[in-house]
Amino acid sequence: MILTHQMTASKKVKMKILSTLIALIVFGNLLHAQDRLTGETFTTRSEILAQNGMAATSQPLATQAALDILKKGGSAVDAAIAANAVLGLVEPASCGIGGDVFAIVWSAEEGKLYGLNGSGRAPQSLTIDYFMDQGLTYVPFYGPLPVSVPGCVDGWFTLHEKFGKLSMEEILQPAIAYGNNGFPVSEVIAYEMASSYESVKDQPGFAQTYMPKGRPPVKGEVFVNKDLANTYELIAKNGRDAFYKGSIAKTIDRYMKKHGGFLSYEDLASHTSNWVTPVSINYRGYDVWELPPNGQGTAALQMLNILEGFDIAKMGFGSAEYLHVLTEAKKLAYEDRAKFYADPEFNKIPLDALLSDNYASQRRDLIDLNKAADSYPAGDMEIETGNTTYLTVADKDGNMVSFIQSIYSEFASGMVPDGLGFVLQNRGQMFNVQDKSHANALEPGKRPFHTIIPAFITKDGKPWVSFGLMGGAVQPQGHAQIVVNVVDFGMNLQEAGDAPRMRHRGSSQPTGSTMTNGGTLYLESGFAPETLRELSKKGHRIGFGVGMFGGYQAIGVDLENQVYTGASESRKDGQAAGY
Repeated sequence: MILTHQMTASKKVKMKILSTLIALIVFGNLLHAQDRLTGETFTTRSEILAQNGMAATSQPLATQAALDILKKGGSAVDAAIAANAVLGLVEPASCGIGGDVFAIVWSAEEGKLYGLNGSGRAPQSLTIDYFMDQGLTYVPFYGPLPVSVPGCVDGWFTLHEKFGKLSMEEILQPAIAYGNNGFPVSEVIAYEMASSYESVKDQPGFAQTYMPKGRPPVKGEVFVNKDLANTYELIAKNGRDAFYKGSIAKTIDRYMKKHGGFLSYEDLASHTSNWVTPVSINYRGYDVWELPPNGQGTAALQMLNILEGFDIAKMGFGSAEYLHVLTEAKKLAYEDRAKFYADPEFNKIPLDALLSDNYASQRRDLIDLNKAADSYPAGDMEIETGNTTYLTVADKDGNMVSFIQSIYSEFASGMVPDGLGFVLQNRGQMFNVQDKSHANALEPGKRPFHTIIPAFITKDGKPWVSFGLMGGAVQPQGHAQIVVNVVDFGMNLQEAGDAPRMRHRGSSQPTGSTMTNGGTLYLESGFAPETLRELSKKGHRIGFGVGMFGGYQAIGVDLENQVYTGASESRKDGQAAGY
């Protein structure tokens, strides 16, 4: 392109940025291309195939723990709990029993899906007036104020009571052993720990647990967490009440009172998980299932409803046309996400209307195929930083579980109760503390808006794919892209996860409008330079980011051959494995 002397300095800067971005992506393409015998060039490996059981998690030790439980006769849920307990130890910046859990379970015996909401609530003694009186316009990320009730352990036991086979002592034993004996820290996890500890290193108890040498452990270093092993042993022997009514709850209560927190023994003792009915839409003959709010899974379904009105397959993967309508669909869905998604026990949420074909058609009509919108209105109806681990397991009996667990941001609140070996989540940071009328306004005992979402796909009433994609606000965008990759573009499960992704970001808080002046469209390396140019011409602000596109695992089932397919993408340390 020739730059004329009339071009303004601003345009020159924009062109230089775009040229640099294109060069980076071209370089990424060269690095990513592979001489594969089969499949797409961006695919990192083949799918995993097995008949008796399959596990896919973000860390190989967790995957192997799940397989060990399956081989002992454990159910998919038993194995998922075992894997999650190991992940809480080996991937502590992302998950742990100080956080929350959601799950979708396929019961082969009953031929139906179950949904579990294992998220915790705000402390009863913390009100929005506290923040207003303090002049705080948002809940801080760190320290005692964002801490909500940890729902993970109760979620484990609620799932186990209905779908478990082995004892909790057997299920938690792999994690207990790794906690006592240590494990080598893997590459991506070491990077995440090193890049996120500075903000929380001075929180009480953090350094003693996660910085035994004055810093977080590095790649390949053996890390021991005997405190967490002891906590797991108490839970294994004494059940969920050890955490919510016993010595663990009392320790958390004393710790929070000592450090100016609001979470109390009473908040823990009164906590319960809830069975919920998954919600779905049909996308080109496939039923895509998510959990209802307080999570954000409905946004993925809204996006897919909008996209179904376009000939996506004809547009082609990686085309500017596809990425444009995908981005605009995201903008539309996320405006509704900001307005309506919250705790249904405190709000009437118009789910049927949000997921209706008529509403999708109305929203679709707002998209200009040639121009990116600066803003869209949220629907008018009556009535983003995050860290997470996702895993999925399938057993020999045909049961499958889509399981996601998080402490919210990296190392969460940073607060580690005395001698317990885990960090308390900061999920309360998601509450709106500026507007009492907002659906997600902080109220005592209310669940905050939640980002973590498991997903499932059925075909003709039978299981097809259990999948998830961790990563804060990218999750609905990622879910929609996975579904489009397999349904419209015919990718297998490994290709669908390895394929380069987009992520659109607005510029405001998660509880407000997601868009200001169109936001920024971030594209992974792997998209063609001409695609970037075309998107820029349509008015998209193009950005470049690293480590912001989520992490994915999936298990598919071939009922005719009775074979499971597993996939775990390359962005994490993960592994899919079966037997």
